[in-house]
Amino acid sequence: MRTLTTLLAAGIFQFAASAHAEDIAVLTPYLSSVATNEMIETFKTESAAKGWTVNVVDTRGDFQQLASRVEDVANAGVKAIVLVSVDPNQIGDQVAAAADKGIPVIVLDGALAKGVAINITTDNFALGSLLSDYLFKAMGDKGNIVKFFHSAHPGVRQRELALDKALGEHPGIKVIAEHYVQVPGPIDNARQAMETFVRQYGDEINGVWAAWDEPAIGALLVIQSDKPDSKALIAGIDGNPQAIDLIKQCSNLVATVRQDFPGIAKTAVKEIAAVIEGKKPEKSEIFVSANVIDRASLGVSCN
Repeated sequence: MRTLTTLLAAGIFQFAASAHAEDIAVLTPYLSSVATNEMIETFKTESAAKGWTVNVVDTRGDFQQLASRVEDVANAGVKAIVLVSVDPNQIGDQVAAAADKGIPVIVLDGALAKGVAINITTDNFALGSLLSDYLFKAMGDKGNIVKFFHSAHPGVRQRELALDKALGEHPGIKVIAEHYVQVPGPIDNARQAMETFVRQYGDEINGVWAAWDEPAIGALLVIQSDKPDSKALIAGIDGNPQAIDLIKQCSNLVATVRQDFPGIAKTAVKEIAAVIEGKKPEKSEIFVSANVIDRASLGVSCN
């Protein structure tokens, strides 16, 4: 039988080991998003290699709960807080309070704000420009488009601004309908909106500009079921695997702009490791690259 002294010693050792573990809190309102989930899964894998304990919190689109949970993890004394696909300005008080406690706040695919140590993302304005330029060129620089957006996400908002700029430079392209996509559930929400647009505009729709791939997929489902002969071109952003498969199938979905989500997550782990060691970030914002994925890049011929 183990003695009380042995048990106590084992307990003390276990506590000491857990006290030295690096507890990292990862919070997002959008875990159901394919891109967000990809970043978090990569982050978890890379963190495990460092022996970190990662606790993921998904508030399912609820920013009030997100603010509350940031307060909770900050009070628990985690080593770092990681916000994924979040505009930290929307929970600015909580982010600043965490930073005041000496807890570094790192944002993935978000924005800078008071208290944020680093934002690691893609240049979302550049993404929006790539998407707009590609779609407009594919449409012959003329025609009507439907716009799907979600301004609550700082990156998506930048893509919208890029679209506005591109529209000013391409007067032959007109937005005839637009929809603010609800999250969670963006595919189904976009599908419902697209059903209305198809009934209202029919063949007047020449293109669909989707700020990310899930709404593009929702719009495509309607085209395939309600307007199978439509020549409307659909394009999105993120490189969602389902979107890439649909491009390969020669559907109306012709392109997506792929962000390096694993690269964002890996960079975050590297930067957090340095911060934990007491080093200051060299930059407050780090951008990763992106590229267009279309039939040509996939080697697909659709004759």
